[in-house]
Amino acid sequence: MKRVTGIGGIFFKTKDPQAMRDWYKQHLGFNTNEYGATFEWKDNQTGDITWSPFPEATAYFNPSPKEFMLNFRVANLEELIVVLKEEGVKFVGNMEVYEYGKFAWILDPEGNKIELWEPANEKE
Repeated sequence: MKRVTGIGGIFFKTKDPQAMRDWYKQHLGFNTNEYGATFEWKDNQTGDITWSPFPEATAYFNPSPKEFMLNFRVANLEELIVVLKEEGVKFVGNMEVYEYGKFAWILDPEGNKIELWEPANEKE
């Protein structure tokens, strides 16, 4: 019997849901509505979603005081960094490159840390 087959969504509390929907739409291109945003996976695509518990004392989510961090796949991280900086988005650290992809970190209006990931094998 199959049990969990993947991640169905990311849900979190916020002081101003409409302001958060607007920020994610403007800066990260989410197609938002009154409920949030939906991302559709197509059969001709492959990809991974990582579920990863971290130790309680991890500093990886810093400077966010939250107990979670969001990770979003992107197609061209270097180009996106330029655009987000022009839009005044706050960055945490510098882009890092590993054999499995490029990473950069930003903060949303309430200080939630967001990891932007361009997988090494991703094709535009």
